[in-house]
Amino acid sequence: MSEAKFMRIIVFFDLPVITAAKRKAANQFRQFLLKDGYQMLQLSVYSRIVKGRDSLQKHHNRLCANLPQEGSIRCLEITEKQYAAMKLLLGELKTQEKRSIQTNYYYFKPIFSEQIKRETLIE
Repeated sequence: MSEAKFMRIIVFFDLPVITAAKRKAANQFRQFLLKDGYQMLQLSVYSRIVKGRDSLQKHHNRLCANLPQEGSIRCLEITEKQYAAMKLLLGELKTQEKRSIQTNYYYFKPIFSEQIKRETLIE
């Protein structure tokens, strides 16, 4: 039996905020993401780590159960190795991202590339 892979769920969303009710719905969705363990990567882009396909499906179902009525929301499911290979083209990692990468490095040491280690752990 193979060991469960660590995966990432990345949620991209664009929600209307024209009226007070729509702003409230958008904020409730964002609060759901934070309470469910997602971390903000950028405005309207949130990520969460899960272990295995069962956990991924569970969180995907929770995400679908908390969708607002309007807007555009996309979900991308990738392996932790693919996520670790993401390149930052402009700007800097947030303090929370650096801390998360350092913590995750000890758990996922074999999957981090030399470039990721140099860019985030040596700073």
